[in-house]
Amino acid sequence: MKTAIAIPAVLCRPCGPCIPSPAHPALKRRAAFIYPSGTKSRGAAFSLIEVMCAMLVLGVALVGLTEGLTTALGSTKDSELQTTAALFAAGQIEQLRAAGDYQDGDYDGDCGEVLPAYQWKETISPTQLDGLHEISVEVQSVRTGLTIYELRTYLFERPEDTSAGPVGNKAKARNKRSGRQ
Repeated sequence: MKTAIAIPAVLCRPCGPCIPSPAHPALKRRAAFIYPSGTKSRGAAFSLIEVMCAMLVLGVALVGLTEGLTTALGSTKDSELQTTAALFAAGQIEQLRAAGDYQDGDYDGDCGEVLPAYQWKETISPTQLDGLHEISVEVQSVRTGLTIYELRTYLFERPEDTSAGPVGNKAKARNKRSGRQ
């Protein structure tokens, strides 16, 4: 004796209550997403080419980021060196100004612990004005000899104290301005 298999009726929008069959429009729409081989649609996953392109873009971005960071760190180190050299050169000029003895010529020395791989060179030269000297301090690399910083300025020699004449004249000028005789 054969038993009948009951197929439930399905309520579908296009045709109302019906019995599903392979030709049913709802099943045809669902079948559009399944290829004949039984695999899923191509839109459901990434292909190997897409993954490789994404890896290539990320690789190029990481190389650029690494290069940018390396350049930034190098620039920071160069900037620190320039600042230290500038402060050292300004200190050399201030020491010379405090000493007040401007002997024309070239002088040099090492920068000590502040800049161990660098040396300084100081040049004092006369100008056309009597008592005015041009001072130049260069900070150079010991290894390459390249100048990394140069500071130039002009300094007047202190007048010799021969008499109280100039000081007395200054006092007279100050007294005139303030209304005193």
